[in-house]
Amino acid sequence: MLAEIKGINEECGVFGIWGHEKAAEITYYGLHALQHRGQDGAGVVATDGKKLKLHKGLGLVNDVFKHAKFDELQGRAAIGHVRYATQGDGGYDNVQPLLFRSQNGSLALAHNGNIMNGHKLRGKLEQEGSILQTSSDTEVLAHLIKRSISDDYEEAIMEALRQLVGAYAFIILKEDAMYIATDPRGLRPLSLGRLGDSYVAASESCAFDLVGATLEREVEPGELVIINKDGIRTRTFHEPEPRTMCAMEYVYLSRPDSDINRVNVHASRKKMGVELAREASIDADVVTGVPDSSISAAIGYAEEIGLPYEMGIIKNRYVGRTFIQPSQELREQGVKMKLSPVRGIVEGKRVIMIDDSIVRGTTSRRIVRMLKEAGAKEVHVRIASPSLQHPCYYGIDMSTRDELIAANNTIDEIAEIIGADSLAYLSEEGLERAIVREDLPNQGICKACFTGEYPVKERGQKEIEYTRL
Repeated sequence: MLAEIKGINEECGVFGIWGHEKAAEITYYGLHALQHRGQDGAGVVATDGKKLKLHKGLGLVNDVFKHAKFDELQGRAAIGHVRYATQGDGGYDNVQPLLFRSQNGSLALAHNGNIMNGHKLRGKLEQEGSILQTSSDTEVLAHLIKRSISDDYEEAIMEALRQLVGAYAFIILKEDAMYIATDPRGLRPLSLGRLGDSYVAASESCAFDLVGATLEREVEPGELVIINKDGIRTRTFHEPEPRTMCAMEYVYLSRPDSDINRVNVHASRKKMGVELAREASIDADVVTGVPDSSISAAIGYAEEIGLPYEMGIIKNRYVGRTFIQPSQELREQGVKMKLSPVRGIVEGKRVIMIDDSIVRGTTSRRIVRMLKEAGAKEVHVRIASPSLQHPCYYGIDMSTRDELIAANNTIDEIAEIIGADSLAYLSEEGLERAIVREDLPNQGICKACFTGEYPVKERGQKEIEYTRL
């Protein structure tokens, strides 16, 4: 339900395939599976071994490729991208993959995440004579690779990646090779799979299911995967650090049918509901969840507390995410159009409403009011994650601290603001129990948006000082 005004929005998803005669078409379908990760633009770059060919545009995947001529994107390798544009970062030029041509070969880049020192690197590159064509930090990597003193392309990529600070999952395509990399902390998800004799990479494993591929493994933190005519091999460009996968991937961002870091998203959300029930149960008649990402947690909560789970709120499938709307007025109207209470379920009942989080409180207030107008006697709000009190600097377009309701109000004050009879959040410990597998060493989650403890900082910097969001 994080479709609040300036709520939590994933910036993008990436997909790549090597060694398939219908690479561009497969990538197109892969992007459909990742559409939830970005709705503002999409693109595909394919290679026939001699030339990189690009098709991209603004809008949803279907709109961008409605008139695409896939016979002009022939080749046995391709990469694709769907993006969500942050404020001031829209426009055709910033739609990925970004394609760069030169006399000694071209490259295309698809990126998910955020380069925290991107502004500093851009300034340095411009001082040294580079002319950047976009406002996207993704372009910085291409210039760093090109300016490398190494004649070995793999070494040039690794040298460039070592200069980046932040969270990133990259897929790089050359005429004759594909390169895949994640940051040393593994903050952003990226998986490897197989489709027959082909190799596939994607932000989420749900894309593999759609194209008929099988999940092999995660790309490890600090790992560079090289795929070419000789097969697949890996190198380490940075000593890996303990993994801190973004907790919001499990809470909200990823599809429930995806497996991230060997943990199923639906299963982890259901466990969040179980943990929440153990921590914050209350006498009530029925449990309902706010569609869609809160349904799994609501089922877990209901099962643990022994109450029936009911569809007390219905989602209109033909209304897009409210945060896509261009103005505040339209976004607020979009909440009414998108969600409707089921009077026959909630009338006269004490309702426990499960949601994945509260950003500004705007949407929560409207839903609580709708349930009470539909006859609910009481509405008790339970949030299946800790309270959001800090912005994200790792690739999620989140509100500033001033706009986060939990950063400026107590739990009782928030309950009063949204009109709930009571409010409780899942603890940080409960969230970890729901997500982190104890049998996997050096595994953890990034909880910076809950705790303010950022696992990745600018080198030599003690506190976060970025104002990008």
